[in-house]
Amino acid sequence: MFIETKISGKKKKYYLVHSFRHDGKVKKIRKYLGTGLSSKKLEEIKPIAERQILDRINALKRISDPLLQALSDEEINEIRKLEDKKGFRIFHLSEDEWKRFSKIFTYNTNAIEGSELDQKEVREILEKNEWPKEKSREALSEAYGVAEAVKFIRQTKEHVSIGLIKKIHEVIFKNSKSYAGCLRPKGTEVAVTNSLKIVVHEGAPSEKVPELLKELVEWYEKYSKKYPPIVLAAVVHNQFENIRPFQDGNGRVSRILMNNVLLKHGLPPINIDFAKRREYYASLQEYEKNHDLQPTIELMFDEYKELRKKLRGATKRKK
Repeated sequence: MFIETKISGKKKKYYLVHSFRHDGKVKKIRKYLGTGLSSKKLEEIKPIAERQILDRINALKRISDPLLQALSDEEINEIRKLEDKKGFRIFHLSEDEWKRFSKIFTYNTNAIEGSELDQKEVREILEKNEWPKEKSREALSEAYGVAEAVKFIRQTKEHVSIGLIKKIHEVIFKNSKSYAGCLRPKGTEVAVTNSLKIVVHEGAPSEKVPELLKELVEWYEKYSKKYPPIVLAAVVHNQFENIRPFQDGNGRVSRILMNNVLLKHGLPPINIDFAKRREYYASLQEYEKNHDLQPTIELMFDEYKELRKKLRGATKRKK
């Protein structure tokens, strides 16, 4: 890094300049230090400016949590580039493809949460209304509930609101949970554990849930016309997962809510495959610990490709 001086009339303007390589190209950042500064003052300011420049470079190399700091135009452009890199193209579902999507999504989103139903059973439940005798009533009702929630977000005009969030939970769990549609009461805390029963994530304190949901809704309303839809959907999903406003069922609500945001911005829905659950959990951890949204967005683009293959492949086999 070096100090650059520019003459403007009778004044000297000082900048700290740093060149760095990003995406195979050399880029330059200038940080304005001030006008008419003494050598002593420059030495005092320089370390602070260096840290600010390094922070800015790190922000370019990852997509930071927009709830902490608004995304810059440069970061938004990085997401646009990622769209091109991943070959994302908008596609729309026919009614037959919506039916197939509903079955694919219902199986996978419930399987991620430990449902005992396999893909064939989910298909028979939704297509033929056949109930496997050895399966629990809870698993069956939640298969119907998720499919019903998919229909619901296709019909509703709401984007993101606390009322909508409660309604999605109610639709999914109305026949399996007594607290369907109700936020966690004060004193009821939740935690996520791994296969070794070690806590890997704790939801927000119950008394903070309404306030945090309100902040998320306000954030969405503020940036819904500025940020790319994929960013809006990823942030709403991840932040909802961090809050975990319900006693149970947060994962399924978060994925339905994510799809609602995508649909309202003219994008197709997305399915997080059960086979990708490790990558999915890792992306949530990156967001929670490092405020890094990029792993979630990359996973979403990858899953779009897979979903399109499944839907288009099924159409060809049908013909």
